[in-house]
Amino acid sequence: MLKCLYESMPRIYPIEKIRDIGIIAHIDAGKTTVTERILFYTGITHRIGNIDKGTTVMDWMIQERERGITITSAATTCFWAPPIVGAHRINIIDTPGHIDFTAEVQRSLRVLDGAVVVFDGVAGVEPQSETVWRQADKFKVPRICFINKLDRTGASFEKSLESIWQKLTPNAVALQIPIGQESNLKGVIDLLEMKALKFEGDFGERVVVQEIPENFKKEAQGWRSKLVEKIAAEDETLLNKYLSSQQTISIQELRKVLRQATINYRLVPVFCGSALKDKGIQPLLDSIVYYLPSPIDLPPIEGTNPKTGEVIKRKPSDLEPFSALSFKIASDPYVGSLTYFRVYSGQFKRGGYLLNTNIGTKERIGRILRIHANQREEVQELFTGDIAATVGLKSTGTGHTLCDERFPIVLEQISFPEPVISTKIEPKTKIEQEKLVLSLRRLHDEDPTFKIKTDSETGETIISGMGELHLEIIVDRLKREFGLETNVGRPQVAYKETIEATAEAEGKYIRQSGGRGQYGHVWLKTEPKKRGEGFEFIDHIKGGIIPREFIPAIEKGVKEAMEKGVVAGYPMVDMKVTLYDGSFHEVDSSEIAFKIAASQALQEASKKSKPQILEPIMKLEVVLSREFLGDVIGDLSARRGQIEETKDRINTKVIEAKIPLAKMFGYATSLRSLTQGRGTFTMEFSHYQEVPQNIAKEIIEGKRR
Repeated sequence: MLKCLYESMPRIYPIEKIRDIGIIAHIDAGKTTVTERILFYTGITHRIGNIDKGTTVMDWMIQERERGITITSAATTCFWAPPIVGAHRINIIDTPGHIDFTAEVQRSLRVLDGAVVVFDGVAGVEPQSETVWRQADKFKVPRICFINKLDRTGASFEKSLESIWQKLTPNAVALQIPIGQESNLKGVIDLLEMKALKFEGDFGERVVVQEIPENFKKEAQGWRSKLVEKIAAEDETLLNKYLSSQQTISIQELRKVLRQATINYRLVPVFCGSALKDKGIQPLLDSIVYYLPSPIDLPPIEGTNPKTGEVIKRKPSDLEPFSALSFKIASDPYVGSLTYFRVYSGQFKRGGYLLNTNIGTKERIGRILRIHANQREEVQELFTGDIAATVGLKSTGTGHTLCDERFPIVLEQISFPEPVISTKIEPKTKIEQEKLVLSLRRLHDEDPTFKIKTDSETGETIISGMGELHLEIIVDRLKREFGLETNVGRPQVAYKETIEATAEAEGKYIRQSGGRGQYGHVWLKTEPKKRGEGFEFIDHIKGGIIPREFIPAIEKGVKEAMEKGVVAGYPMVDMKVTLYDGSFHEVDSSEIAFKIAASQALQEASKKSKPQILEPIMKLEVVLSREFLGDVIGDLSARRGQIEETKDRINTKVIEAKIPLAKMFGYATSLRSLTQGRGTFTMEFSHYQEVPQNIAKEIIEGKRR
């Protein structure tokens, strides 16, 4: 049997009493307010943080408090003891809602076992709600829903639940309904227990269990019948009991089957309340413990052996060899670089060494920190299911695996979306150029969606990100954290290039000088791929006509040529390149010669393959008053927008459209002007598509660069 590094360290909380969860939602749905209430009710904080006053615990960055939004995911640990099941430890990650910081959600969901999805009780499912839901689907994360803000004017539990059924999943089941809505929200009805829950005290800290008010009894009974039917359908024994009117089903039986159905993502429990008005958070905490999985409720984590490539599984057990995934790097003004990681198997005591299998180096873990937003607590050891951080790792980056060097494993890395917007940046004084580059690299280490490159023609530093706000925050952090004043250019769209046809081309590089010459010769075939499928390199060399040692150099030459593009200097995407012929010289052939030959062949083949320029298309949602609908639709059409749907929401109109990012710069100002300051919009990246010929001509001529 495989042995872990340490075998007899005491565990305070059994693994089945651990919950690793995330709070995810659309921007302004109330994620951070929900988390602040959770911290207060679990005794971690002794006052409730307020977003408007900038006193939240989880939004600790100065930029977050100024803007009232979450920018970086924050981790914390709290403890909760529902009736009967006793005390549990809950590790929570509060994630951003703004689309520019979607990478924070993605990497958090990669390492979490469950999620609480928060919805605005007025708006229901919003664009970013759909995005985070799809991300949770991608990582197969079980989840529960919390319909928040039911105290607001226009709030509707039924309409919000209906939007979840229509847009996200038909498997959502209500476990609570509100007692009243808008200003009349008094509490919630627990449909399993069939009791009314009222929240009393200055901060709703006392949960008072009462009989359901007479005027709500019939409605509650109707909702409960639907709930019990849905749960019973998930278990044959329970279904037989349900169909037999003689047998009653206990709450414990319903809860047990519902828990398994939630973990298997067959049902999604829905709860409700108002975090701001201190209603519904304690039952939500109970539900996290009751229905979301512990590490041992999920399948073993899969990885590969770095030497053989065979698939390896690690059970979520302290007795397995240690394995963990680094999911976040953060700069800390006091301790330097913090590396956050999730432990999937085994246990580990500080002071030992772990192997980073992605790069093959050993890292010493001198300090282990349990993180509470921007506070930290030193611990001696780690166990399966822990989310923690360490300091001073030299080589470990986001998505790297740390494991017992005797039993190496490589866990699946985290993939991130490509940036869609770029701008040039330079320091106010030339002597700070090196400091700027080092600072930008540190920010890139933290955020994989933030990219830096140097323009080979002009020598300018170009930074790229997910949106205007993303880059704005980067520039602000350079000023506050690194003391760097910078000049920033106008934001530019991150165009890409692709091909539409198949072509072949030869690349031959021959140089003769006094001594040894250079010889590289390749034939390449380029083929288009579907949008979003990326790049694929295929080696079809047979019979050793090009020695194996030169193949990696050829692939590198192809990739470097693709970075430069062939139409307007933008990176090429979505194409397959096949190396199928060539020749070599016994003495003169070298890696550099084949790299140059491959670059030449790629450029030549791409020019024959009907190259096209692609632009990012955004999914846009505009919320506005009815009287401005015509003007706003006219403005969107003038911006090359395609209106997909207009619908009613309470007393407003909602426009859903697809629109080129190039036409969205400064849109916030235009919308304010068109709607007398009352219109709002959200947008997220949808896809890349071909640029119209007249626009492509302008780009190529340099009018937009």
